[in-house]
Amino acid sequence: MSVPRIAKTVALGAVALLALAGCSSADAADKADEKAPAASEANFPVTVTDMAGNEVTIESADSVIVTDNRLFRLVSDWGIELSAAPRSLMSSENPLVDDESILDLGTHAEPDFEKVVEADPDLIVNGYRYSGHSEDMQKAAPDAAFVDMTNEELSVDEYLVESVTLLGEVFGKQDEAKSVIDDFHAAVDAAKEAYDPEVSVMGLVTSANEIRYSNPADGRGSSIFFNLVGLTPALETEGSSNDKGDDISIEAIAESNPDFLLVLDREAAFADSDSTPALELINTSTALAPVPAVKNEAIYVMPADFYLTEDIVTYTTVLDELAAAFSSL
Repeated sequence: MSVPRIAKTVALGAVALLALAGCSSADAADKADEKAPAASEANFPVTVTDMAGNEVTIESADSVIVTDNRLFRLVSDWGIELSAAPRSLMSSENPLVDDESILDLGTHAEPDFEKVVEADPDLIVNGYRYSGHSEDMQKAAPDAAFVDMTNEELSVDEYLVESVTLLGEVFGKQDEAKSVIDDFHAAVDAAKEAYDPEVSVMGLVTSANEIRYSNPADGRGSSIFFNLVGLTPALETEGSSNDKGDDISIEAIAESNPDFLLVLDREAAFADSDSTPALELINTSTALAPVPAVKNEAIYVMPADFYLTEDIVTYTTVLDELAAAFSSL
């Protein structure tokens, strides 16, 4: 089943001001030479309440570190300049991933705090995979304003909206934040409208050439879509939020007889992966061959970089593509 991808284009227009008739050419030249204030001068100081409930005053943002990979796309789209970030956690599609002017902090497994010191940040936006390193990040840059993006009490969709709203408040990008949030809500509505509850759905994660179960309550990748769209689970066996899915038998998956498969290909996000692509893995499985979803080609594989991004734009893309897929069933 081929499903169109959304490409979102943001057009930036420039408006030229004409000199008044009474102005001299010298005055016009002076006008042309005037520059808008720098972002750090225009937006700061600003006080926000972060996701952990802390009130944070940000005096300036001349050197910024962002570690939460769910924000990297918006950081790029909004033109926010970074001095350091874990570029190792960025999607290959993000233009910042190869920007050598951004110090690479490394993955959350082996963070390089010396690079934090070198960046000498006045603002750190920390979260997700780096949430366990909050204390060390603050020790490395004790004078930096620290915005904590961690709040485990929120559902994924609540977190998406609130974190994007907060990022907009921090960097004076409230209009941009509202736009992507509106797109997200519209995509949820479109997917709900297109979905027939009679269609049973199975969430899967493929990892290391294995097909694993992703439960509808909190399984990695698929569970948010069960919750948002109200998908009917083909199987409701207990599972976990393990990023490699849960190891139940392929026969149990087949016996649940799903009409539609919602799949996260975990390894697709990594350029050096030699794992078989999810769609090929599923379509060549003898055990899954009789399953309606396979016979009818009703299989949706999330974007290749989903595992690394998991941001609001990616969720919006998946929802829009699901709406198109459900409409074609």
